[in-house]
Amino acid sequence: MSKRIIIKLSGEALGGDGQVFDFRQAETAAKVLVRAAQAGNQVGVVIGAGNIWRGRQGQDMDAVTADQMGMLGTVINCLYMADAVRRAGAKARVMSAIEMPRVAEVFHAGRAIEYMEQGEIVFFAGGSGNPFFTTDTAVVLRAVETKADIILLAKNIDGVYTADPRKDPTATLIKDISYEEAEARKLRVMDTAAFTMCAEQKVPQVRVFGLDDPENILKVLAGDMMGTVLHP
Repeated sequence: MSKRIIIKLSGEALGGDGQVFDFRQAETAAKVLVRAAQAGNQVGVVIGAGNIWRGRQGQDMDAVTADQMGMLGTVINCLYMADAVRRAGAKARVMSAIEMPRVAEVFHAGRAIEYMEQGEIVFFAGGSGNPFFTTDTAVVLRAVETKADIILLAKNIDGVYTADPRKDPTATLIKDISYEEAEARKLRVMDTAAFTMCAEQKVPQVRVFGLDDPENILKVLAGDMMGTVLHP
């Protein structure tokens, strides 16, 4: 059965060794997205900007300006990945939360659904279009607006842990957890706004898994239970 899926790719997963793009990794991810669409899934993608700009790096930098730079970073990533998808043989479209009509179409939920139903892979750029909200919130927002069946969070870590496994060797992987419990335990999977929206809008399922192998996206869609399942 066809599913409407919204995939979150971390910006860091597209970069590597200090470079903005690890071209081999990014091209492989694009081919996986194409295969996911060719399998009959309706595919939307939100990409972070961590490979270009992360947080508020400048000393005493204005927070709004820093966040706007991050949103523009996601536009660059979406433009590159849409181009890679087209070169891999599928149709792709970039829709932006920030108006820039000569670069990308302005986001509209109804049109995005139509494009996905027609087999286009739609890249949602510009985050939510507002400062102080992360791309975690953006991916949940787009999933709710397009009535997605599942959100796939492909990260640079392979699931949700009891603590940061890079800092705490005793941290263990959590396989299944509700949104409310994850938020109550302050597990750093998504930001608070994203958790709240998932719970309030009863997003059917969020899957968190590693993108060290882009094929993991296809494995999860095929039923592999790697990573963590979050649910109402």
